[in-house]
Amino acid sequence: MNRCHHIEMALRTGFVSIIGRPNAGKSTLLNALLGQKLAIVTHKPQTTRTRIQGVLELPVRKKAKGDPGRAQAQVVLVDTPGVHKPETQLDKRMMQEVHDALETRDAVIFLVDVTHRLPVAEKPRTSEEFAEARKVRTLGQHRRLLSKAEDDFSLQLVKKLDCPVILVLNKIDALPKSALLPLIAHWTSLHTFADVIPISAKKKEGLELLLDKVVAQLPEGQRYFPKNQLTDQPERFLAAEIIREKILLLTGEEVPYATAVVIERWEEPASMKKDKAGRLPVTKITVAIFCEREGQKAILIGKQGAMLKQIGTTARKDIEGLLGTRVFLELFVKVQDEWRSSRGFVEELDWRRQLEQLAETQHRNQPDQVKSVAESRTKQSEDAE
Repeated sequence: MNRCHHIEMALRTGFVSIIGRPNAGKSTLLNALLGQKLAIVTHKPQTTRTRIQGVLELPVRKKAKGDPGRAQAQVVLVDTPGVHKPETQLDKRMMQEVHDALETRDAVIFLVDVTHRLPVAEKPRTSEEFAEARKVRTLGQHRRLLSKAEDDFSLQLVKKLDCPVILVLNKIDALPKSALLPLIAHWTSLHTFADVIPISAKKKEGLELLLDKVVAQLPEGQRYFPKNQLTDQPERFLAAEIIREKILLLTGEEVPYATAVVIERWEEPASMKKDKAGRLPVTKITVAIFCEREGQKAILIGKQGAMLKQIGTTARKDIEGLLGTRVFLELFVKVQDEWRSSRGFVEELDWRRQLEQLAETQHRNQPDQVKSVAESRTKQSEDAE
């Protein structure tokens, strides 16, 4: 009895937020650690707009020669939007998601893309020399300066934290090993990190070592989620994200960033049993795709509806895999002028708020439903008399 109690108490649990600049590979890392796709991933920055929690169950790994072992753990990984200076209401909402993720955490993974060039130390110059240098600044120099500004902004968040922060250098498969030491020296000179782990999330290199270091930072405690639960995200949110991923992948220029996806109707099948023909039941989903201008709407619809059809077809296949049913998917494109600058509209996009509104609507309709049933029964009784 005591032994069982000891094993249960040895469980390590906690929330681990993954933060970093846009396109550092945070969602790729989340998916790699979970062993399945939860967060949408594209090559475009700011793909992630809200924090996404993935629940990772890790069994005990016993001690062996050369292996210190690892405690049983439940790690709640929190993917976040890329850290950037907010300009629109959408940007502000995304950064609020980052701050919220940092409020309730036991440890933080600070993810850095090693393919970003380090800033080059410049020699002291006179004001005349500096002005002349600005005139002939190359595109590469401009990008390095912008990169340094983004790094500095990200580090400001890290330096305010009072929890262990693990520096994770991602995309090491894109660099020669000799280039890692200068990178490690650069970052460790800027902040004292609990650990420094080089990885490739894409090729799943260094992930076991990272998990060892993460678990070592977590306190002993009870599970936050059941063993078999992968995420706290509702299926309707995941479906909306799948549709947005296809828009990001299939459209270009400003269109993907000016697009929001809202589930307007979600009708689940009454039974999960197959029909007489052996076909799976159908989930009916109606979706509004919002954009900011008529020109963007035209691109999303495409010639004779070709683009919208392609978005719907590719999304439907993934959603069917998610739900385990057939899916009847209706897509509509609507124009909402400058919605990214509208605080009210941006807040309405929050899936947590959408769930609250859905629950309120169901609660309001419940008395009417009860009244309708009662009236129906009274009428049946009168008819019988």
